[in-house]
Amino acid sequence: MNMKFPARRRPARRAAVAAGLALAVGLGVSTQMSAQASVPAPAAASTAAPQSVSGTFGQAVTRVADFYGAYIDAKGDGTDPDVTLAAALRRHYLTPDFAERLAAWEEKNATDGILRAQNIPARWSVTDNGTVGNGHEVIITLTYGSGETTQKTRLFVLLERYDHIADIATTSAR
Repeated sequence: MNMKFPARRRPARRAAVAAGLALAVGLGVSTQMSAQASVPAPAAASTAAPQSVSGTFGQAVTRVADFYGAYIDAKGDGTDPDVTLAAALRRHYLTPDFAERLAAWEEKNATDGILRAQNIPARWSVTDNGTVGNGHEVIITLTYGSGETTQKTRLFVLLERYDHIADIATTSAR
């Protein structure tokens, strides 16, 4: 052992190597491969690439992603949703005309018109769909549930030329 660079202790790595060695010796290499495929590997925080999200000021996709991310966080904050924040986000991002139409739709359908559901999605993605008239259309895909029981909802969000949401629909305005 070099005294200038003392060995670092890595108990998790040692345990993983020991377990792999025991499987290889005790069960054979082919069994080891199938056993490793069926058991999820432990999360290695030091080797995983950090997640990155980027956006551009004034870009339609970024604006819709910002709105939906903040709105879902406000609505889905465990047992204590932030109703005040959700309402403020609506006032900031929606056109007044659309906010009125959305409120009427929500009253008629007894569901959240932004999410088109009564619950909160587990995941979402936002994709640019290009210009439509004087506005811009963005597709948001909301994924509800987890594992094998997931359901996806695809919404088309129309931004007016001043970057306020003017409509949310289940079909494209194209």
